[in-house]
Amino acid sequence: MHRRRVGAGAIAKKKLAEAKYKERGTVLAEAQLAQMSKQLDMFKSNLEEFASKHKQEIWKNPEFRVQFQDMCATIGVDPLASGKGFWSEMLGVGDFYYELGVQIIEVCLALKHQNGGLITLEELHQQVLRGRGKFAQDVSQDDLIRAIKKLKALGTGFGIIPVGGIYLIQSVPAELNMDHTVVLQLAEKNGYVTVSDIKASLKWETERARQVLEHLLKEGLAWLDLQAPWEAHYWLPALFTHLYSQEITAEEAREALP
Repeated sequence: MHRRRVGAGAIAKKKLAEAKYKERGTVLAEAQLAQMSKQLDMFKSNLEEFASKHKQEIWKNPEFRVQFQDMCATIGVDPLASGKGFWSEMLGVGDFYYELGVQIIEVCLALKHQNGGLITLEELHQQVLRGRGKFAQDVSQDDLIRAIKKLKALGTGFGIIPVGGIYLIQSVPAELNMDHTVVLQLAEKNGYVTVSDIKASLKWETERARQVLEHLLKEGLAWLDLQAPWEAHYWLPALFTHLYSQEITAEEAREALP
């Protein structure tokens, strides 16, 4: 029994139907895109109205500022961008984070001889607040992180390193890979680490542990204590200051550092 051949007319009819479906789909997609664009424009307009109304609150209250910037992020608006435009003229946030970035750089440079260019976010926050004075606009750790990300984008060597439950701010262009980060995390508890600690906790060979520690020494991020009992201690000044400041004042901690 021979199969029935499909005629040219049927093929043409099928192609026409497919073309109509495709055209209909394109029309629907364009309509949806137009609707979304309209909603986005309305959201931006409402956001600008909200910013105008709550300008002082955004400027003075760090927590309110975080919530506002989260709202902006949902629609791809960056109120931190400097330059002319609604956000810089209305809120001055671009200037705010530029000035904060300058203060962060000043603090990091002033303490570099102590910590080698590595400082906890908490210590940086305390130093920035101290430098601004009690009558200046308040800033939060979130503000610092946003300002540091702007500095990082400029290729200034700044970076943020998560270490356990804290953040370390790197202010020098040192090359730190995953091995270095893991060792920093290990040193968080006591402020120092030894070759034996690394071998026991990370199951590394001696040479691997020494290479990482020597690199931290070379970059000025660690201090070598050869008088420690049993074996050499590699101190991380940033972590040491963080732990020490929990028991004494920041001023006393700085005086204790060589």
